[in-house]
Amino acid sequence: MSSAGLEIAAPAQKCDDVRCPFHGHVKVRGRLLTGRVVSTAGKSFVVIQMEYLHKVRKYGRSERRKSRLTAHLPGCIQAHEGEMATIAECRPLSKTISFVVVQSRRSA
Repeated sequence: MSSAGLEIAAPAQKCDDVRCPFHGHVKVRGRLLTGRVVSTAGKSFVVIQMEYLHKVRKYGRSERRKSRLTAHLPGCIQAHEGEMATIAECRPLSKTISFVVVQSRRSA
């Protein structure tokens, strides 16, 4: 079991998913993002929504914006809607998935 090069502890549950960064062959690189899980409708992927503030220079105010990313969900990590999840960038796994979930935790 490897730490996948992250400061995140590997999950206790073991899986045989080849797309798992801890037990499979996917290497993570690039960005680490945190967002809220908004959909778990897919069998092996989740939709993560991230909210951020964008400065509008013309009015000197900030506006809320949000973006959504799809991420692969390994079998050893359980993620449910409403929880906060950390995702890591990896190679493209499909047409729309270039991230993998590395940690999921209940939102406070």
